Amino acid sequence: MKKSAIILLSGGLDSTTCAAIAKNEGYDIYCLSFNYGQRHITELEACKRVANYFSAKEHLIINIDLRVLGGSALTSGIEVPKHRDSETMNKEIPVTYVPARNTIFLSYALAFAEVREVDHIFIGVNAIDYSGYPDCRPEFIRAFEHTAHLGTKAGVEGKSNLKIHTPLINLSKAEIIKLGVKLGVDYSITHSCYDPKEDGNSCGECDSCLLRIRGFQEAGLTDPLNY
Repeated sequence: MKKSAIILLSGGLDSTTCAAIAKNEGYDIYCLSFNYGQRHITELEACKRVANYFSAKEHLIINIDLRVLGGSALTSGIEVPKHRDSETMNKEIPVTYVPARNTIFLSYALAFAEVREVDHIFIGVNAIDYSGYPDCRPEFIRAFEHTAHLGTKAGVEGKSNLKIHTPLINLSKAEIIKLGVKLGVDYSITHSCYDPKEDGNSCGECDSCLLRIRGFQEAGLTDPLNY
């Protein structure tokens, strides 16, 4: 019986590389994306492209309106920070942090996995080149995995041994890009920008863009996106 995995897919570098890793390891992939009221909703088009690129068995886009809670530059009128250096990015949790977002997303992924009888979830969290998000840390992932075993019917009945895979957690952006290229990823179909222009092109100034640009530079490669 072929193994299957849920991929939490945002359409960016990290989640796309996770999909490539899972596919390369022989998993049938089920992609899960969210329309959560994000400023950069254009990322959902990238999600569709990526899911199609990897021949996902299923791609769900779930609607959750996190704008009703606010508290983030991605879900409210707060301005997206621009031109920040790496030291500043990692000094404090930025306003682009969406409260409890990965907890919410992983909860949906857990439910999706239980219904589809899938024992593997891939998430592209990263603890090196990231913007200081607390829900990207290894200890958070370990705690959620433990919670998943305690809080699901499949876990309690011993029918599931859920594993949350974080293959990128200790890689730099450059290392992630090199790995993706080695696996044949076409990064031109991805989207990373938090505050895209009206024409859909990336701003080249937000934290996500700057980390991506630096990653390609350090990898000695050319970013295929327009800025």
